[in-house]
Amino acid sequence: MLRIVQFTDVHFGLEHKDACAAARDFAQSVKPALVLVTGDITQRGLYPEFQAAAAWLESMPAPWLCCPGNHDTAYYNVFLRLIAPWHRFDACIGPQWREGFRAPGLALEAINTARGIQLRGNWSKGKIDLAHARAAAEKLRAAPAGDLRVVALHHPLLEVVGEPITAEVREGGKAVDIFTAAGVDLVLSGHLHVPFATPLPCADKLTYTVGGSTLSVRERGAPIGFNYLEIDEATITVNAMGWKDGAFAATRTWRLPRRGGATATPPLLESAA
Repeated sequence: MLRIVQFTDVHFGLEHKDACAAARDFAQSVKPALVLVTGDITQRGLYPEFQAAAAWLESMPAPWLCCPGNHDTAYYNVFLRLIAPWHRFDACIGPQWREGFRAPGLALEAINTARGIQLRGNWSKGKIDLAHARAAAEKLRAAPAGDLRVVALHHPLLEVVGEPITAEVREGGKAVDIFTAAGVDLVLSGHLHVPFATPLPCADKLTYTVGGSTLSVRERGAPIGFNYLEIDEATITVNAMGWKDGAFAATRTWRLPRRGGATATPPLLESAA
């Protein structure tokens, strides 16, 4: 059984301190192959926020990987966002997300969909470089047969119907075509602050876009939480863990069939109180 704990949108500076501590304890208890943070680990991209985030990450069971989100640039410093948008992130968290991650049964590539500045009104929306997408797809295509192939990024590449905000990722649809053609299993993201798991519109509908909630006080209609993924040869189980009465418990569970698994039926959505 392969296990991944996905945190996202922790927003240190506005983090829920008790929930962050409990999330760390959960990760330590399940001993996952990877602790993944899909961006927005800080609120304003300030050094004290990054330092607190780095200390929290270092308390995790190794290994961990954190990719940037739009809040992880120097949010209120336009000049720095223009010339060196990820300097503080790389200095405090590290640039290792650019190298991806490999473990037995798991191949993961991370891509930055955030930008320090854009020529549109809302620069916090997403954009993906198709050259980076193709390079990541080729690396994942070369992974051993049976490995879980994962792309990690901050913004969901396609809009998720019914969710509270949009990502508006430029070139997102083209990137979806690239990843599905390469046999990617999961595209893990954040940004929306709500959990979701749904197939991407590809031929076999066995590439899934999965997003997590937030560990900050910036809730958007879903409980503070994170995703706990359990993967075997046939099924990807996504447990959306929600904060209630001072503890985490599964609030929703999706069971998603894998390519080559025992079932080819559409994904089953279950709800748990």
